[in-house]
Amino acid sequence: MTSVNDLRSSFVGYFARNGHEEVASSPLVPRNDPTLMFTNAGMVQFKNVFTGVEKRPYSTATTAQKCVRAGGKHNDLDNVGFTARHHTFFEMLGNFSFGDYFKDRAIELAWTLLTRDWGLPRDKLMVTVYEDDDEAFGLWKKIAGLSEDRIVRLGAESNFWQMGDTGPCGPCSEIFYDHGDKIWGGPPGSPEEDGDRWIEIWNLVFMQFEQQADGSRSGLPHPSIDTGMGLERIAAVMQGVHDNYDIDLFKALIAAAANATNAEVDGPGNRSLRVIADHLRSMSFLIAEGVLPSNEGRGYVLRRIMRRAMRHATLLGAEEPVIHRLVPALVREMGQAYPELVRGEAMIAETVRLEEGRFLKTLGRGLQILEAETAGLGEGATLDGATAFKLYDTYGFPLDLTQDALRARNIGVDQAGFDAAMAQQKAEARRSWAGSGEAATDSVWFGLADRLGPTEFLGYETETAEGEIRALLVDGVEVQSIKAGEEGIVVVNQTPFYGESGGQVGDAGAIRAEDAAAEVLDTGRHHGIFAHRVKVAEGTLRVGQAVELAVDHARRSAIRANHSATHLLHEALRLVLGDHVAQKGSLVSPDRLRFDFVHTKPMTPQELAEVEDIANAIVLQNAPVETRLMGVEEAKEAGARALFGEKYGDEVRVVSMGAPTGNGLGWSVELCGGTHVRRTGDIGLVSVVSEGAVAAGVRRIEALTGNAARHRGNAGTAIVASAASLLRAGPHDVLERIEALQDQLKKAERALVEARQKLAMGGGAAAGSGDGSEAVNGVTFAGRVVEGLQPRDLRGLVDQTKKQIGSGIVAIIGRADDGKAGVAIGVTEDLVGRYSAVDLVRAGAAALGGQGGGGRPDMAQAGGPDGARAEEALAAIRALI
Repeated sequence: MTSVNDLRSSFVGYFARNGHEEVASSPLVPRNDPTLMFTNAGMVQFKNVFTGVEKRPYSTATTAQKCVRAGGKHNDLDNVGFTARHHTFFEMLGNFSFGDYFKDRAIELAWTLLTRDWGLPRDKLMVTVYEDDDEAFGLWKKIAGLSEDRIVRLGAESNFWQMGDTGPCGPCSEIFYDHGDKIWGGPPGSPEEDGDRWIEIWNLVFMQFEQQADGSRSGLPHPSIDTGMGLERIAAVMQGVHDNYDIDLFKALIAAAANATNAEVDGPGNRSLRVIADHLRSMSFLIAEGVLPSNEGRGYVLRRIMRRAMRHATLLGAEEPVIHRLVPALVREMGQAYPELVRGEAMIAETVRLEEGRFLKTLGRGLQILEAETAGLGEGATLDGATAFKLYDTYGFPLDLTQDALRARNIGVDQAGFDAAMAQQKAEARRSWAGSGEAATDSVWFGLADRLGPTEFLGYETETAEGEIRALLVDGVEVQSIKAGEEGIVVVNQTPFYGESGGQVGDAGAIRAEDAAAEVLDTGRHHGIFAHRVKVAEGTLRVGQAVELAVDHARRSAIRANHSATHLLHEALRLVLGDHVAQKGSLVSPDRLRFDFVHTKPMTPQELAEVEDIANAIVLQNAPVETRLMGVEEAKEAGARALFGEKYGDEVRVVSMGAPTGNGLGWSVELCGGTHVRRTGDIGLVSVVSEGAVAAGVRRIEALTGNAARHRGNAGTAIVASAASLLRAGPHDVLERIEALQDQLKKAERALVEARQKLAMGGGAAAGSGDGSEAVNGVTFAGRVVEGLQPRDLRGLVDQTKKQIGSGIVAIIGRADDGKAGVAIGVTEDLVGRYSAVDLVRAGAAALGGQGGGGRPDMAQAGGPDGARAEEALAAIRALI
């Protein structure tokens, strides 16, 4: 049997031997296509190469590309578990030619791999071509020796590919495999083509035309090739099975899911096991790239995938979180090909566990809400679609779960209404969707990068340099000059200015020419081009001018210290909290640093202190900060930490800090392109300012370094010294003295309250007996207005008066110094059946200009803004009695 891992390696190796550059899978979050939510095909990372906007050092390539189709235009989520070949996550094998070889070589390479290297029977294969593509038809006959009845001509719907409404396009040729006459279905183009006997395994796209806006097509100057083969589909063929879920990879995942849920692999819950196995891959790869479950965008799609898998786990009888226990099984199967799974295993498992715990709570709450919403519906009734959608959208309660729950009561769900609500939400989401991946760069930067090449960065070693202005831009348009008072972008051939990237802000400073000067406000980076945003102070900057560039030294020094401190904090956090800690973002500016990391609960003061102590211990080492260029894999094997989702080249910059450890590189080792201090002592001091939550499972530390940290410490010392002077105590006795004063103040406040209560009890009574009571409707009523008491002090007076009168109703209104008033009413136990303190207090509050009030039948309180109407309030209470 040929395993999935063997097939992946065999495919890529075959094309590498045939002169193709082996290119790593690009991230699932696309970086060059703002129209896509997730990477859904192998050609996505090469889109700009095909259009000619981007140049690469190779003309042919091969990849095994990880893909997700679970949101947007390409969404297979609802089909997973019900068909043999639908997946949310899949791998697409591909080979590409960028103006190198064309149809003949593409067909030859494909046919040779399938029939010679992989040994597929020729009589099991059939191909399709575009109906007008006589060239491809002839090449299949010539190269593969196929008879004409095994080459099917089909129309544009099946066999013509377009990148979009305009742009590169061309015919394609699909290769089909016959799974045998035991399975119903016919070959492509036949009436039975929708059956499962003949399955497409590979699509060869011949990009040879340019689609114009007017509908016409012109030939491309450099025709290209784009192919795609589903790894899971070809694995099923090579392993002699018809169903993708019967290949070795899925069998292992399904077995793990069955074991975790105590289900039988081939039992009635097999469909649920398939869903879990498929969705496990999607959620794990997305989390490894930094996508976290949320209620919008990619996070919303991830949450839907996760909760669908979790729901199927509950259908199998799981009452506790189980999906996270399957992550190690996935890592065993796919970790060798995709090491990001290995590196992120702890983080993935913890993220899944937390989401599953939340979902199980949601499930119980959703069933309660569903019960309340349908309490008035009888047998045969229908739940309206809007309510069903609210359960789904607000509480995460899937429609099919709602339908299942109501089926036992013979209650249906308005599917059309649900679909309408879903369509409305999707329309709103489309309107708010701002694109995907990194911010899309307009063609001007591609053009500049192609024409000028990348800017050479000199800033690791120097803060000043000479350069030549290669381009100027104003409002995104190239210009020849920028005059005094104007703002624009300056592009030079080499620069010491760091362009914003990786969380580090761009440099500021100055640019000077012989007869001109400009302030550099900020520096950005676009496809290797460093963009200096300037305001010209004098003279005119011109293309071709020689200039001197100088970085703001003080600002750069502060940025360097803060950036280096983030590395120390990252490693210290891992030591204190555990290996699950992973960076989720950062901000490195001159005045502060911010570091976001994966952790599931607030840090304790002791943990924060320990992290700060560890980081400062490395600062005090004053060890050299060393940088070196290494191959990506070499760096990772040496223990260098990489930021998930970052795109790294063949060589990476490895920054190590602190005394060398077992890896020979240093205490902290990270892949980083930012600027750093020369020695750890240059950081000066690391002072953690705050720690808090920013998202589910993500915490944030903010800190200061150097002079900023020292100033903060000095400010705190000054405050303590001032407090000590006022308290007439030593600095170390301040806390003890404050605690003693607080205790004295509490005692004085209690004494004051007691005195006010005694004073109030001694006077201010309404007309009546000596205890201030009167008979109202045969009930003893004690009502009075008191001055200067807070609402919280009224309850004690009420309780005292209730004891004095024995049986009756007590109403006390306290008038505060600000003119407002509070009212408290007590009803003795023998009268609770006749009178409610809550009703009475609401009448009093209304007279005071307030509303509401609450409590128990025997004791209630309220308030109002108009204390001048206190006597009216007593009258209102008396009248209600």
